[in-house]
Amino acid sequence: MDWLAKKYLRPRKIPSTACSGCGLGQVHKKVLLAIDQLGLTTEDVVWGAGIGCAGRQTFNTWKGDNFSGTHGRVYAIATGLRVALPAEKKIILTVGDGDAFGIGLLHLLHCARRNLDVTVVVADNFGYQSTGGQYGYTTPQGYVTDSSPYGTREPGWLQNGIDILTLLENAGATFLARHSSFEGQKAVDSIKKAIANKGFSLVHVIYPCVTHFGAVSLKSRDKEEIFRWFEGLFRKDGNAATGIHFKRGVFHDARGSRPEFASSLKEWTLTLRHEADVNA
Repeated sequence: MDWLAKKYLRPRKIPSTACSGCGLGQVHKKVLLAIDQLGLTTEDVVWGAGIGCAGRQTFNTWKGDNFSGTHGRVYAIATGLRVALPAEKKIILTVGDGDAFGIGLLHLLHCARRNLDVTVVVADNFGYQSTGGQYGYTTPQGYVTDSSPYGTREPGWLQNGIDILTLLENAGATFLARHSSFEGQKAVDSIKKAIANKGFSLVHVIYPCVTHFGAVSLKSRDKEEIFRWFEGLFRKDGNAATGIHFKRGVFHDARGSRPEFASSLKEWTLTLRHEADVNA
């Protein structure tokens, strides 16, 4: 057990339940490094987890307060907690691509619209890998999966001129970033900015699945080969096999440009109480 795990995670949850070669551990560690470098403790953070691989990896690992919201509902729970908790308490959510960009998308958009002070870390493995490797909302078009034996026909949120982060920007998010799980301090720095932001932040982290996406879609279980394929998505010329190219780093930074929802709501409530007392 390394020092980060010993400091922040429950011993009974270590080692991870993730498959060998899975990039989820890299994503999880980057969040812990960001928390540590910000000088936060287990008392400062409430950690919420979604469903699927990302949820199973991170649920109840945090030594402090944590919760789970299945099938896209983690954002609704976080909204209630944000209004109820002190402003200085940090709320971090680790979710998968389905929880973020599929069944949970409507709740996610409302968090962005409100500029709710939460940090969402999306661990994206390009499909529903925890239930057998079905294609999802970010699976590259044309790729074979367990539920698309002749290749996916649907366009996703990350191809053909469509980018889900643009939708979130237009919805009102005040900080957005994208990285791969292989990156080092630059990815940690984006997560730190997201946590420190008093508003809605989302960091999209793309990571490899060896067990399903690698074996079925890429026809390989070789970890180095699969990692190189995913890393190719961030090359300047993109990944020739997918036509996808992602820019690393900060996608949108509008920190401080909009009022934060919970703080504004509390101020408005105090104003109403004061007016009621004056008119009593």
